Amino acid sequence: MYQSYFGLAEEPFSIAPDPRYLYMSQRHQEALAHLLYGVNAGGGFVLLTGEVGAGKTTVCRCLLEQIPESCDVAYIFNPKLTVEELLSTICAESGITCPPGNTSVKVYIDCINAYLLDAHARGRHTVLIIDEAQNLSADVLEQLRLLTNLETNRRKLLQIILLGQPELAVMLARPELRQLAQRIIARYHLGPLGKQEIASYVQHRLGIAGVLRPLFPLSLMGKLYRLSGGIPRIINVLCDRALLGAYAQSKERVDGATLKQAAREVFHNPMAQRRMMRPLLAGLLLAGAVLAAAIYQSGEQTPAQSKAEVETAAARPAATLPDVLEWPASYPLSRSEEMAYAALFKAWGAEYRNGNECSQAEALGLRCLSARGGLDELRRLNLPAVLLMQDKQGQKFNATLTSLDERSATFAAGAETRAVSLAAFAEQWSGHYTLLWRMPPVANKKLRPGDSGPDVEWLGKQLAQLDGKAAQATADQVFDATMMRQVKQFQLSQGLIPDGSVGPQTMMHLSSVADATAPKLNRAQGAKP
Repeated sequence: MYQSYFGLAEEPFSIAPDPRYLYMSQRHQEALAHLLYGVNAGGGFVLLTGEVGAGKTTVCRCLLEQIPESCDVAYIFNPKLTVEELLSTICAESGITCPPGNTSVKVYIDCINAYLLDAHARGRHTVLIIDEAQNLSADVLEQLRLLTNLETNRRKLLQIILLGQPELAVMLARPELRQLAQRIIARYHLGPLGKQEIASYVQHRLGIAGVLRPLFPLSLMGKLYRLSGGIPRIINVLCDRALLGAYAQSKERVDGATLKQAAREVFHNPMAQRRMMRPLLAGLLLAGAVLAAAIYQSGEQTPAQSKAEVETAAARPAATLPDVLEWPASYPLSRSEEMAYAALFKAWGAEYRNGNECSQAEALGLRCLSARGGLDELRRLNLPAVLLMQDKQGQKFNATLTSLDERSATFAAGAETRAVSLAAFAEQWSGHYTLLWRMPPVANKKLRPGDSGPDVEWLGKQLAQLDGKAAQATADQVFDATMMRQVKQFQLSQGLIPDGSVGPQTMMHLSSVADATAPKLNRAQGAKP
């Protein structure tokens, strides 16, 4: 009901697992990378666990969009089956022909084995994905393990991906299932979003649905995090109900009272919500302990924050930042655009002459991008930008964003440098921005799988640099399936449509990330692959 009121093209907070809405937090990127590794590893089990609503199924749907052409996928949604029913379902999902009315486990396995051998001979790879795998019984899990015994001298014929809630990890830690546990070649636990990610998550979904202005003020993000525990599905339900409440009250955006009422309706009352969250958090702690034990037993290690880093963070003083960005009274407001572009060109080591900024940029080998977006988009591009701002009196002015970190934004306003809180930034920014970027040395405006030549050599060097590897100089490099997967992973990390081809948008993001000589909003971020 609120879509047209807020100018939304579709529901931004649907709980359907739509890959377009997947917010690629670092955890979700790592989860997807584990699944991609497992698909290409050549047999065994891949395990992805996570709390209810953490985004496991959505990550898997995203995986399906990146499955290599040589893979055949069977997807089982309801695994609460007997051994015979499971084998029958695998045959049905894979198009395997078995004698009508068969109930024999041996006949099913013979049919599956013959199919897998034929697929292997044709250069095909078979992947079985089982969602809600915590519902599998021990005897069904054992049968799945036996299916992975089907192999040639060089590789296993079946790859199995298990998606499930934390209790799946507990189940696989049982002694009687240790043989299956030893065949897990990649495992990952998808945790909730962090407090600092909530605002980007909400704005990401609103942006996909067609609205770039902040319908949820940054000041509400802490409360939204406390209510949801960082679980994406709970965030979606709360935000959906809050937007409905704002619409019913004819408000331009959600305020604290509306979010509080939404929480009452979703959780019935705050005390009930707290009681509901206790077993959720207890489950997360239990799953974490089990996974930590499993990782320790398998000899794997996970990165940990050092004691020095913790002490440094604790000792860092919390500076008070202004809650508004104002145009300096010592400069005429009419000069804001001219002075903003002068600061932008200065960041690139060039001088701006009042006039057409895009034409001047092209003369310097740069390109000009004017668009409307959100804070997460500026973070990903990581380039200085001229923003259209508005003060508390309603006066509009241009200022140049020169630095951006987790808590503040720094601007060149007039000839002065001013830092403000992110909350003030979000309140005043219209969403419009203009930035400069360096066009890569390519002849074609779009690179596709199958292409070769100097443009593909350039692409290979950029992807190698992002992976922290030395670029291999090969004059006959081809845009192959491996390169396409790398491009898709990069596109996902940048919030782009993962189509595997390199058009202007992908080139711009590649250039901004890989160009070490370009000015950055966050130099530390720019140094990361």
